[in-house]
Amino acid sequence: MAKTDYIPELSEVRMERRAPEGPYALDADDRAYIEGCLKQVEAAFGTEGFPGMPFEAIPGRALIRRFIVWWRTLEPENPSQREAHAQLPGAIRLLDTVSAFLEEKARGSGR
Repeated sequence: MAKTDYIPELSEVRMERRAPEGPYALDADDRAYIEGCLKQVEAAFGTEGFPGMPFEAIPGRALIRRFIVWWRTLEPENPSQREAHAQLPGAIRLLDTVSAFLEEKARGSGR
């Protein structure tokens, strides 16, 4: 069900580094999408990404890292797993877009 020989690509390392150390500040729609993706993968694969931690407390870097690792290591074996796994690239792109926006915003405020 999961590969164990995963080595992150440079782009994935950069995505993780760009992510905020604290929780993402997401609007309601983005939060619902990302939290839904997390719950869908957890349910489909019978795993917990962040045991005992409420979604709003999950550090951004840890969240995007978990999604990337799941995308690269989980091997779907049934329709619900395939559907959950297929949501991960969109969630990763959304989180990376928010990270890039936050990075640009921080640069702009430093002028």
